[in-house]
Amino acid sequence: MFNSKSLKRLAIIMGMIILALGAAATMGVFAAGEGADAGVAEAAATGLTTGVKAIAAAIAIGLAACGGAIAMGIFGAKAVEGISRQPEADGKIRTNFMLGLVFIETAIIYALLVVILIIFVL
Repeated sequence: MFNSKSLKRLAIIMGMIILALGAAATMGVFAAGEGADAGVAEAAATGLTTGVKAIAAAIAIGLAACGGAIAMGIFGAKAVEGISRQPEADGKIRTNFMLGLVFIETAIIYALLVVILIIFVL
């Protein structure tokens, strides 16, 4: 389903999007400071940082949810495949499967906590 070539392409595209967003945010701050009084520049920078926080939070939780969903799907397929190959090991495979799903979901919840920190603390 995902080979190394498609994963490299996805990583390159995501990196380019992040760089473009960072460049746009930096240019917006500099443009707000040129020829404007201090109050207008500060208000524009504050609004811009809020927008950048929102974009960063959306990208972070989107990547975490997407990665977790892909991992859970692959993990579930492998667990069902293992049960179909060895029906007598059903209990052990199911127990390890549930434990693995808990760990994957915990990673997604940690990403959610980081996003909440980005939005409300930074």
